[in-house]
Amino acid sequence: MNRHYVLALSIVLLVFIVSCSKSNSAGSSLYTPTSADVTSTATLTDLQQGRALYVNNCNNCHGLYSPDDYASTQWKSIISMMGPRTGMSSSEILLVTKYVSRGK
Repeated sequence: MNRHYVLALSIVLLVFIVSCSKSNSAGSSLYTPTSADVTSTATLTDLQQGRALYVNNCNNCHGLYSPDDYASTQWKSIISMMGPRTGMSSSEILLVTKYVSRGK
């Protein structure tokens, strides 16, 4: 009886752990900025830092979306609503916005 209890508890725990893991299917579709992505408003360093902040902060609550999932104007609206929830500074939020909107 004790073995059955331990086995059942182990299965429940495993199911719980698997169900709590975040899906990150968009993670593979995130672009890594190169010098070709630089714009008049976003340096390569801005874009690289924005990507790191996006991955490390936005992924804490939900899966990551590809920058191609939304237009730059949509991203600006999304990030202005979601950014303050992350605890990032306004300058960090701006870097994330530059990354997901591809410097536009």
